Amino acid sequence: RGPAGRAMAAAAFERRVLRRAAEHHYLRVRLELPDGGARPNAAQFKQLVVTALKELHGEVGAALPVDVLTYEEKTLSAILRVISSGFVKLWSALTLLGFYQNRRCAFRVLQTSPFLLALSGNSRELVL
Repeated sequence: RGPAGRAMAAAAFERRVLRRAAEHHYLRVRLELPDGGARPNAAQFKQLVVTALKELHGEVGAALPVDVLTYEEKTLSAILRVISSGFVKLWSALTLLGFYQNRRCAFRVLQTSPFLLALSGNSRELVL
């Protein structure tokens, strides 16, 4: 092998590592209210997220910066943004929340990604 052959062999196994981790993580979530009562508006939905964090992680959890980027009251679904260091805390708090206004409820985490664009659509449902 000459120098060109060795260079190609080395390039074939090159490992790339992202130097900078994502600053935020995004979650697509849906709130399930089985008894069909009053639906929360955007402000009440945000308060429910903060309440979930406070119940599981205390005041430190409630202080975690979480943004509701989109909220559809009709489907009770939202896209949330959280700093990456709080991603697992938010996911666990939402998963373990069981009540909204003394009614049973459940958060379903449908999708997560460090990239907002990844949550913009589902390629399996794309109609061309």
